[in-house]
Amino acid sequence: MSSIAIVDYGMGNFHSVARALRAAAPEADVRICRQPAEILSASRIVFPGQGAMPDCMRTLRESGLLDAVLQAARSKPLLGVCVGEQMLFSRSEEGDTPCLDLFPGQVKRFAGPAFAAPAAGQNPGIQLKVPHMGWNRVKQVRPHALWKDIEDDAHFYFVHSYYAQPTDPALTVGQSDYGVSFACAVAQDNIFAVQFHPEKSAAAGLRLYRNFANWQP
Repeated sequence: MSSIAIVDYGMGNFHSVARALRAAAPEADVRICRQPAEILSASRIVFPGQGAMPDCMRTLRESGLLDAVLQAARSKPLLGVCVGEQMLFSRSEEGDTPCLDLFPGQVKRFAGPAFAAPAAGQNPGIQLKVPHMGWNRVKQVRPHALWKDIEDDAHFYFVHSYYAQPTDPALTVGQSDYGVSFACAVAQDNIFAVQFHPEKSAAAGLRLYRNFANWQP
């Protein structure tokens, strides 16, 4: 039986993730884990995140779980979710924060003409709000085991103001658009990570969790 450790370092919607995983993979042993030994003994890892990046990185360090996450990421199937995806990259613009540097790249804030307030006298048009909240289509950029039985351009649920910008385009396996086109799913070897929330994404999200529970990278 697969054992899935959800890393609880104090900054994530851990109970919602656990409920969704248990529904998607009822045969798996799903646990919310607060001790390094629990993470290292599990067969696969889910790494969620929620909140401001400086707080997430500080709390991860203070929890004593950082080394266990890094060690697990070297060999175990690992799924990053939301800020847990962003934390895998080198640095975030949010607080100019160094991250885990498992993937080369930056985490950027939504910016540009689509988000800018119009100048006085200009037609306001449609200005996109930040944070981006709601359902968006996800384009599968390349095949991956975690896309099994999920339609291309399926809708997933997002809540975020920042997005990952990988240095290596080959890391991107899913892409979405919100004023700009951005990577919303990245993968390499035993790591898969998404900006959206599978636990809030109905059937497609549960299918992705099911695929992760069965994944053999």
